[in-house]
Amino acid sequence: MTLASVGDVRTVHEPQPGDGATPHPGSSRRARLAPIVSVSAGTALIGLHASLYGNWLIDDAAITFAYARSFAEGLGPVVQPGALPVEGYSNPTWLLLLVLGKFVGLFDNGSIFGIPDYVLFPKALALLCCAGILTAGYLAARKVFPRPWLVPLVLGAALAAIPSFVIWSFSGLENSLYGLVLASQAVLLFRAVLDNRLLTTKVAVAAGGLAALAALTRPEGLIYAGTYPIVLLVLLRRSTLKLSVRRCVESTMAFAVPVGAYFGWRFATFGELLSSPSIAKAQDLPTLQDMTRPGELVSYAGALAVLLLVAVIGVALSRASWWRSGLLAMLVPLGLAVVAYAVLESDWMHQYRFATPIWVLGALVGTFAVIEVLRTTTVRARAWLSTALVATLVPTGVSFAEAADDFRTGPNITACYVADRFGRVFNGYADILGLEEASLLLPDLGGTAMTSRLTVIDMAGLTHSRFAEMARNGDRAAQAEYVYTEAKPTFIHVREPWTSGTSIGWDPRLKRDYHPIHYDIYQGEPHGDWVRKSAVPTPELLTELRDYAAREAAWVEQRAGVSPLRDCGPTLQRGQTGLSEPPPGDQRGIDSPPQPEAAAG
Repeated sequence: MTLASVGDVRTVHEPQPGDGATPHPGSSRRARLAPIVSVSAGTALIGLHASLYGNWLIDDAAITFAYARSFAEGLGPVVQPGALPVEGYSNPTWLLLLVLGKFVGLFDNGSIFGIPDYVLFPKALALLCCAGILTAGYLAARKVFPRPWLVPLVLGAALAAIPSFVIWSFSGLENSLYGLVLASQAVLLFRAVLDNRLLTTKVAVAAGGLAALAALTRPEGLIYAGTYPIVLLVLLRRSTLKLSVRRCVESTMAFAVPVGAYFGWRFATFGELLSSPSIAKAQDLPTLQDMTRPGELVSYAGALAVLLLVAVIGVALSRASWWRSGLLAMLVPLGLAVVAYAVLESDWMHQYRFATPIWVLGALVGTFAVIEVLRTTTVRARAWLSTALVATLVPTGVSFAEAADDFRTGPNITACYVADRFGRVFNGYADILGLEEASLLLPDLGGTAMTSRLTVIDMAGLTHSRFAEMARNGDRAAQAEYVYTEAKPTFIHVREPWTSGTSIGWDPRLKRDYHPIHYDIYQGEPHGDWVRKSAVPTPELLTELRDYAAREAAWVEQRAGVSPLRDCGPTLQRGQTGLSEPPPGDQRGIDSPPQPEAAAG
């Protein structure tokens, strides 16, 4: 008989092949290579799916890129040189990795193997994080399965099939790192429970430290400070009460020290307890209706597939397996991920950007449950379960394939489109007018901050704390007043939903003080580029601006739907005017000097 314990709770069970009670010999070369091959194959499946989206990066990712450049150049937490310090990012750990990449010449420096490093480096980091998730799955599987190498392969295939996971992990954002941190926390507790190490200082501190990493990777990561205390509560026994309280305090301190230090730096630097994105999004207390939001993910993944997976997890728990307590520990962060998703304000981006932790932890728990049930049932039950899995997963797979194809042909706003349309094109406007100093108000910040030489005023409130406060309060009158009486930008770009959302586009001072350059009515709202009348000394220059916009700006907008997965040229540098993909017959490249007849055309 073998004993497994959690705290002082011991369960007697009969040993089973590969149940983790006795280490698997694994001395042969095949046994040593199996996990490496499995993790590599699972990672390759994820990477293969990611390759469908080419060089696409979401524009929000380029905001962090711009801050990484500023930190690496010694400018501090500013989105561009000369800007006021504002925390326009919400992912410090991901930012740190990009800064390190910049320092060693792997990011924001040029091309690597013919691929721009601002594309290659964050996507390579994402692939490494995915490999880390699969490795964590293997380390957990070693405790309970005779063939643990199967877990990374199945887990990798499951994650590779989910467009939401792959799209946002390889978007240039922090999703992949966030998933790795939470998978590591779940596996840490899983193994600690099975090894009777849950009530040790080392595990308590490690769990709190991983929670701190999660909180510094995504704002809602704060919720995972509760993972270790909740696991202690679930497995609590009277005899372990005092020790559990002590370890809970240690874990909380391991979380609070780094997070508190960062919050202290934030308050000392910016005078705020929250980052500007958190302020601008105006996160409210959740309502009962908000708690139904995870139903969106059930519909996305397929209700039948989700119900079957829940049933299989229930069966795995009911079998009184000796590692059931470990599975319960792994379910705690999954439950917190569902709560976090429900609490967060709805995101305008497609493919459920905030669901990454649910996909990672759900796939991890589901993989363990399915393998356990399949290996411990009768042949007939195994056949029925396999048939049910195929019957429910095929429709889900078809739905996922359609979702991937839809996003591939029409992804959310790309960093390259913004870099061309609002960075390089507006640089061209300024060159035509001979402006050494100019400013630009617009809602799309990322690619603009990487390429613009103008002072950028962010309409979303990410880099201007006052605008963020106005956005949180929904004070449209104050926003318009700030723009037209105080900021007085040289250039303005308005589009939906920012036109109606801020009232800036309909304010009579726009037509009074600004000339339209590239303008139309889109969805019933003003849409386009404007220049301050005082910045245009002659009608001829205004005509030249409009001719340039009709050629260059219109070309970028046309190509946005034709080649949305392209890159933005070898580099993204401030002051560039040439487009990454010039119009037909235009042989200029990026960094080409303005031409005499049209200044940048």
